[in-house]
This record gives sequence, structure tokens and C-alpha cells, in this order.
Amino acid sequence: MDVNFWKNKTVLVTGHTGFKGAWLTLWLLQRGARVIGMALPPETEPSLFEQLKLAREIDHRLVDIRDQVAVAHTIAEVAPDIVFHLAAQSLVLRGYRLPVDTWAVNVMGTAHVLEALRRLDKPCAAVLVTTDKVYRNREWQFGYRETDRLGGHDPYSASKAATEFVVDCWRQSFLDGDSPLRIASVRAGNVIGGGDWAENRIVPDMVRALGAGRGIEVRNPHATRPWQHVLEPLGGYIRLAERLAGSDDPQFQDAFNFGPLADAERTVRELVEESLQHWPGSWTDVSRTNQPHEAGRLALCIDRARTRLGWNPRWDFRRSVRETIEWYRDSMEATPRRLIERSLDQIVAYEASLVPCMAL
Repeated sequence: MDVNFWKNKTVLVTGHTGFKGAWLTLWLLQRGARVIGMALPPETEPSLFEQLKLAREIDHRLVDIRDQVAVAHTIAEVAPDIVFHLAAQSLVLRGYRLPVDTWAVNVMGTAHVLEALRRLDKPCAAVLVTTDKVYRNREWQFGYRETDRLGGHDPYSASKAATEFVVDCWRQSFLDGDSPLRIASVRAGNVIGGGDWAENRIVPDMVRALGAGRGIEVRNPHATRPWQHVLEPLGGYIRLAERLAGSDDPQFQDAFNFGPLADAERTVRELVEESLQHWPGSWTDVSRTNQPHEAGRLALCIDRARTRLGWNPRWDFRRSVRETIEWYRDSMEATPRRLIERSLDQIVAYEASLVPCMAL
């Protein structure tokens, strides 16, 4: 990461009121960026966005990305140098309940952002966030590459695969050599970290149970995921944005996977049991045969990010879990100021681990 790159840059973050968006916003502020947020209000109580008191630090705008006129007006007014598009319906089980809404937000919302950016008459680099679930999952033992077939079994996964087609369509149709807009898509998933309070996700569900003194109910203990701390992919997004903004090289205007070290491909059961090393409690298997489909195994190949960006994951499975659970335990008693300091301390610690990698 370039220490000075972000100072005084105008950066638009869509979905800044969400879990990943709030962490990214805090990190960009720490780097000296001028951040404008465009999103709906936080969905959860508590929410990391409110816990970190970010509304008072940025230009905080409530905009629904399904509203093409509002999106176009905001982007034209802001005229960003960099865009991180994270606004999405990001929950698999909610996708089953609200499939049309999921497609409207994820697919058409992205099209609205891209069309507004296309009409900017200035250089702009945009990183558009999808998910590891864009791949047609065959339950392979090896990681999916960016060139593998896209698809999706459930409404959320399929909508995100379609979002990748939207990004590629705009790139191929509208971004010729004279266009000042440069775009890339990024695929990551199963991030953990302090401040995720979403419904039906294993870490928030686990923290709520432990905080209330209850046993943890695990619905899919044998599913294997490539767990990674939230700062890992965000660090990759930041590095990619720097490369997009600083070069006309087409190798950066592409899709990129961001996944963890190989040791982090663990079962849900292993994640829960490792978490209980830092917050004692118990768990029970509540899996059912008739529950909605969720992938059993999913991993990413990250060779492209390594070779083109010089990016490598830095925190192993145990470090990622420890940092996550300690954040949540601190949050139970910490003052708002202390929680902000705790979060910034994690960013600083993660950046320190990047020092050997930055020379690549």
C-alpha cells in the first residue's frame, strides 16, 4: 500500500453502513482520504457504522442504489477519484426470502453505479465487490480461478454472478482506450471480524449466543469455508484501487480473487471450536436435512492477485479468529472511543504485517 496515495483523495464508498463498508471507511479515513458514503441506513442494532461513529467523520448520504436518478445525481455531484462499490443484498438466506429484491439491488444497483461513472468527465478508478459465490460450485477440492465458469444455485449467488456479467459488459462495451474510467471486480467471501452483526451468519450468531450465556446452535457444522479476517480482502481492494488509478495497464482492469492462507480452509465446526478457545462456551449441532442449499466446500485460487498486485494474505486462521473474538469481547464493555481505538489498533497491526509484502 502507498502510504501517501490516499491523502486528500475523494473516495466514494457505497454500502459504507455495512460491516465491510464500515471497516473500509475507517481504514480510508486513517489514510487521509475524503470519504463520501452512499447507502441505506444500517440494518442491524448494533451496527459497526454507528459503533465507530463514522457519520460524523464523512459525508454520509442515504441513497438507495435501486434509484438510478439519485445514484447518478450523487456521483455527478461528488465526482470521485476512487469508488468502492460494496452496496448489496449480501445474505444467502435472505436471498431465498427476497429473490427479486436481491437481484434488483445486486444487479441493477451495480448497473446504476457503472452508468453514472461512465458519464463522469474525469479519471476515476472503481473496484466493484462481488463474492466467492459467483462460481458455478462443483464442490471441487481445489480453488476456483477467475477464468472458471460463473453461476449460482441460490438467488444471492446467481445475482452476484450476473453482477460480474454486468461489470464485464460495461468494460467491453463502453470503456475504450479513451475512457478515463477504469474498473475491476473483486471476489472474496466468508470474512470474519469484529462488528459483523448480520442475521444468520455464524460469527454474529455465535457472539449473540455467548453474550447471552447460551449454547451456540450450528446449522451446518461440516461445511468447509476459506475463512479470512475482513482486513485481508479490504487490503487487497485498496491495493487494486491504487494500481487502477496509477496505471493504464489493462492487467488491473479485470476480476480478482482474494482468499486466505491455505490453513484457513476449515469447517464451521473448527471455526466454532477455535472461537471457544477465546470465549468459553458450548455448541450443539442443529443441522436439518430440509434446510436451504448452502455450498459444502468453496475455495479460491489467488494466484492472479499475487502475481499482478503483489498481494498476499498475512493472518492465518488462528490469528484471524483471535482478533475477531477479542474485538467482540472488548465491545461488550468498551466505551465508543475505546472501540474506535481498538479497531484502529487492528488496522495498524495488520498494516505492520504487510511490510515484507509491500516491497513486491
